[in-house]
Amino acid sequence: LLYRRSGLLGVSGGIASDMRDLLASNDPRARQAIELFVFRIAREIGALTSTLGGLDGLVFTAGIGEHAPEIRAMVCERLGWLGVRFDAAANGRNAMRISTSQSRIEALVIPTDEEAMIARHTLETIRPPAGISAD
Repeated sequence: LLYRRSGLLGVSGGIASDMRDLLASNDPRARQAIELFVFRIAREIGALTSTLGGLDGLVFTAGIGEHAPEIRAMVCERLGWLGVRFDAAANGRNAMRISTSQSRIEALVIPTDEEAMIARHTLETIRPPAGISAD
């Protein structure tokens, strides 16, 4: 149930679990799922900003962060109260910096290789500490 019918798929009423499909859909349930997704991102950033006592930068990465300019735009617009000033043209061309020079918080799009990071962390976890034999 959690892996096959929850998350974006469940919230969208069964339309899709993939953000690309939701963004391409005209169904109001898809729009609601996207809006909830963005709301939750903005809420968590607000909570973390409060906990940290401020925010210097905002980094969009991985699948949605790197490839969904619509989502980045919606998140940045919701964070305008933090001083995020969004450059729609830069976002549209997937530039690395998507905030304006007047922005108090720098917004960046930074590609990542999630599979390589998982492999690296797995190796670090299974590799014995220096000076200890694997025998």
